[in-house]
Amino acid sequence: MKPIMPPPPANALQRRLHAARADLHARWVRGPVSQAAFEFLAFGIKQAWACLFGGAMLGLLMLTFLFYPDGAPISRYDFLVLSAVAIQVTMLLTGLETWEEARIILVFHVVGTIMELFKTHAGSWIYPEDSYLRIGAVPLFSGFMYAAVGSYLARVWRIFAFRFTHFPPLWLQGLLAAVIYVNFFAHHWLPDIRLGLFAATVLIYGRCWVQFRPDVAYRRMPLVVGFLLVALFIWFAENLGTFAKAWAYPGQENGWEMVSLAKLGSWYLLMIISFVLVATVHRARPTKLTQ
Repeated sequence: MKPIMPPPPANALQRRLHAARADLHARWVRGPVSQAAFEFLAFGIKQAWACLFGGAMLGLLMLTFLFYPDGAPISRYDFLVLSAVAIQVTMLLTGLETWEEARIILVFHVVGTIMELFKTHAGSWIYPEDSYLRIGAVPLFSGFMYAAVGSYLARVWRIFAFRFTHFPPLWLQGLLAAVIYVNFFAHHWLPDIRLGLFAATVLIYGRCWVQFRPDVAYRRMPLVVGFLLVALFIWFAENLGTFAKAWAYPGQENGWEMVSLAKLGSWYLLMIISFVLVATVHRARPTKLTQ
């Protein structure tokens, strides 16, 4: 694909990073092999940059599990809530996150908290520690874990300058996302239709390719593959979260064990909801939804 130069960086920090990238490219890239290596490295760095909020939250879960003092004046869960708010404010004030992305994250927080209230009431998982900043059995930091997914999707969309071919109509995607969300609740009383939902995602997104820019040139992959890869990494992160005893599934109360692979399917379906929410916001910018 024809290389397309990225737009000028938006703030001073981004300009410094952009200049450092240009300097490294000029010094190290001498041919197609070094260019491929440089692009692979750039892809990894951009992915880590997109995961900034989620990585910070995961790091906090692990650090507080290992080092949080027993006699601290506030509970570990409440500390996580205050830390998450501080990270979000810092990212907004420094320009690392846009107000549009913050609105997406707020929607994820609300959607996730509603699901948490229902799922903890149904016994799907528990939060074993005490806290003040909670709604019922749900500590407020849990909503930020869903917000981390929203933050990643919003940031990766911008950082990699996503474009799409054979992009499905948003109304059809929205209908699929709504049915997926309802099934997360309804399967406790009605038959679980997730197998049909998996098939529906392939039918709707099967022809769609996402184009992304790790360096200068655009690359592409099937969008469904992208959903699955992101769901896999979230599943890995969830294993770290349960290892850090931030929450526990049935069977993990008395000792950690790996999260069931069935949860990978749940995260894949949640990715559809997440993607549709972000895509709906980007609807105002048609150039990001190139057909």
